[in-house]
Amino acid sequence: MAREKKSGMINKLIIVGVIGLVIVAFRTFDLGQYLTLDYIKGSQEKFQALYLSHRFLVIAVYMGIYIAVTALSLPGAAVLTLAGGGLFGLVVGTVVVSFASTIGATLACLVSRFMLQDWVQNKFGGKLKTINDGIEKEGAFYLFSLRLVPIFPFFVINLLMGLTRMRLFTFFWVSQIGMFAGTVVYVNAGKELAKIDSLSGILSPGLLASFVVLGLFPITVKKLLALYKKKFRPEAAEPVGGQPVKPEKKETA
Repeated sequence: MAREKKSGMINKLIIVGVIGLVIVAFRTFDLGQYLTLDYIKGSQEKFQALYLSHRFLVIAVYMGIYIAVTALSLPGAAVLTLAGGGLFGLVVGTVVVSFASTIGATLACLVSRFMLQDWVQNKFGGKLKTINDGIEKEGAFYLFSLRLVPIFPFFVINLLMGLTRMRLFTFFWVSQIGMFAGTVVYVNAGKELAKIDSLSGILSPGLLASFVVLGLFPITVKKLLALYKKKFRPEAAEPVGGQPVKPEKKETA
C-alpha cells in the first residue's frame, strides 16, 4: 500500500514537472506571440499553402497545439479557433476544433482531478460535497448549461469539474455537444476574418453577421435555458434570494 502511494506521488510529481517545464518554456521563449491574431493573419498565405500540400499533417499539428493549449489552460484557444475557421473553412474547421477543444478540456479536467482531488477532499471536503451533490442532482444538464452560457471561462469550468465526481466520459460527451454551437459561431467568424484584405473588409455583411450572432448567442441560450427550467424543471429555478422555487399546489375543493 505504501509502495503504491509512493509510486502515485512520484507520477504526480513527474506530471507537475513536465507541465511546469512547458509553461516556463511558453513564457521564456514568448511562444504566445505565435498565438496572436496578427501573427496568424500575417502567416495566413504560408499556412494555406502548407495545408493544401500536406492536409492531414497540418490538421494533426494544429490539433496537437490546440489540445496542448487547452489542456494546460494557456492563452490562445480563441485565436486558434478563429484560425481554424480561416484555414480549414466552416465544415472541416468545426469538426477539427470541436474534437480538439473537447479532448483538451477533458485532459485539463483529468490533470486537475489527478493532481488536486486528494488535497481538496481533505481540506474542503464539506464544501466539495455540496458541489458533488449538485452535480448528482442536475447531472449532465448542469455542465451542459455551463457550456452553452459562458458565465465562466471555459478553462475554469475544466479545472473545477475535475474536482467533482463526474465521470470523464460524461464530461467529454456533454462538453462536445454543449460547446458545438459556440464552436460553429466562432469558426464561422474566423472564416469571415480570413477574407479581410483591408479595413473596408471589416464592413462585409458576412463578418458583421458573424459578430452579431456572437453577441446574441449567449443571451438567446440563457433565455431558452431559463424557459426550459421554468416549464420542465421548476425545482431547479432559483429567484433572486437564492431559494428554490417550488411548484405551486393546486387547491382542491
